[in-house]
Amino acid sequence: MEWRRCLLDSADLPGADLTGAHLRDASFQRAAMAGARLVEADAQNARFVSTNLEGADLSRAVLRSGDFTRANMRGATLVGADLRRATLFRADLTGANLTGADLGGANLSGALLGGARWTDGRRVCSAGSVGNCQ
Repeated sequence: MEWRRCLLDSADLPGADLTGAHLRDASFQRAAMAGARLVEADAQNARFVSTNLEGADLSRAVLRSGDFTRANMRGATLVGADLRRATLFRADLTGANLTGADLGGANLSGALLGGARWTDGRRVCSAGSVGNCQ
């Protein structure tokens, strides 16, 4: 699927299968994408501001420099995802699985991390973890 530079703000895509899709520079701001599959998608520089990605599978997705400001990512699977330099400001990652994810240079300011499985695959962030895994 080729959606590079597409404007999909407020799109209704719950449960959509975007496995391996090319989403570079696309905008999904305020989109409904709960339960969507973005496994191995290339979403570098994509915008997911205030997007509902609850329970979505973003395993091994390239999300480098993506903007997830205020995104709902509760229970999302981000196993092996490339989140280098991504903005996760005030994103809700409660219960998300970040095993093997690369968060180098990512902005986690205000991100809710309670119950999230951290990048090492062993540690689970304590309830009330905000901005870093405690």
